[in-house]
Amino acid sequence: MGVPSQLEASLETSPCEHRQDRVTINTLPDDVLVEIFHFYANQSILTNEWHTLVHVCQRWRHVVFASPRRLNLRLEYTGERPMSEMLDVWPVLPVEMNHALELSNSWENVAVALESEHRHHICQINLPRIPISHWERFTAAMQKPFPELTYLRFRVEDNTVASLPDSFLGGSAPLLRELRLANCPFPGIPKLLLSTNQLVVLSLFNIPYSGYISPQDLVTALSAMSRLETLHLQFQVPRYPATRPPPPLTRSVLPALTELTFCGVHEYLEDFVAQIEVPLLTTLYVAFFMDIDFVIPQLHRLIKKTESFKTCDRATVYTSDRAIRLTVYRGTNQLPALTLEISCRELDRQLASLAKVCSSSLPLLSALVQLDITDYAPQSRWKDGMETTQWLALLAPFIAVKDLRLTHQVGPHVCQALEDLAGERVTEVLPTLQNIFLERLEPLGSVPEYIERFVAARKLSDHPVAVHHWE
Repeated sequence: MGVPSQLEASLETSPCEHRQDRVTINTLPDDVLVEIFHFYANQSILTNEWHTLVHVCQRWRHVVFASPRRLNLRLEYTGERPMSEMLDVWPVLPVEMNHALELSNSWENVAVALESEHRHHICQINLPRIPISHWERFTAAMQKPFPELTYLRFRVEDNTVASLPDSFLGGSAPLLRELRLANCPFPGIPKLLLSTNQLVVLSLFNIPYSGYISPQDLVTALSAMSRLETLHLQFQVPRYPATRPPPPLTRSVLPALTELTFCGVHEYLEDFVAQIEVPLLTTLYVAFFMDIDFVIPQLHRLIKKTESFKTCDRATVYTSDRAIRLTVYRGTNQLPALTLEISCRELDRQLASLAKVCSSSLPLLSALVQLDITDYAPQSRWKDGMETTQWLALLAPFIAVKDLRLTHQVGPHVCQALEDLAGERVTEVLPTLQNIFLERLEPLGSVPEYIERFVAARKLSDHPVAVHHWE
């Protein structure tokens, strides 16, 4: 029953039967007041709006504190003063610890709170930067259970600190829904994850060398997480054992996973995705360390089986002086669905490596109708004529592209590569191309010299291409 229905029923049964009588809000029963308070708190953009409600009158105070879960009551603790002082003023409620970095002496208050019995009331811990000087004390305090903890996020100031022990959080966190760690060596985390079957978000950023977790141990820990929606894995340095296990006979299903981010070596990702099925995946971000040769059949299998990727129709290739990135977009909202990035500084190696990743078993590229290529790196890194082969290899999988958009920096180089296709080969790459959009530098309506021969050859082959300008 919604709030309006309950309110109508309450008024019908109230003793105020005459229209001239006034009906005050105190006429409403407690359960209706709770629903009104809940609506008020949810509509407000401010936090802790329930503070206002409990100061209205004794009855409202009683109603609010009698329904802490329905009203999602929280006390926010920043470390400005001892937690005991805050709890002396308010009744014992769940505490959200959001450390304010700029406060002096706040780390001492935070440490004392984590060490005290007040930890039983802490439902959220958010520590944006833990100084090295406080790491040992923090680690010691966090070896006890936090029975109400649902959200944990912290970042270590330096990744050279000692690893977290297996006894972290007492080895169990059954209510945890979000776990976000950065710069934190925690090789024993798979054991903790076995107890977190309520987890919705798992983000492990900048995993240091000492925090390595094998794909097999990670999959085993994730296999019981039926609610996991977001998984982020980012390794700090390339690392993988020389010997790799054979592909598994069966795969673990992650039924709720919609977002997967991975940064590391391609061998790790291959062995990880070989062991999982992700039927609801909608967003995949992959960033590889540079390698001589990418062999990634398991990643291609996962992409091919992802239903949401089959509605993609546009892609962007972005090159810079640090990396090359391919992003594929989905649907009318043009949301990023798939991103493949390779860290590398040399342009020819960027193009060759991305071409290798895209060249085999990546069928979604063959259905795209628009391709944008952008580059805003220093002009000095371009070497005329040296990347022709790499450009053609990179463009080869895009057999359905009709529109090609090029920024002014990359345009001449891509078009000169296309001009190298002569005679019968002129439709060998981008065979369905109809329009080339060049970032406007030349006079409107003109065809730059570096693409005249390609346009003429396409016209003779009965596959004409029009040249347009955009700003």
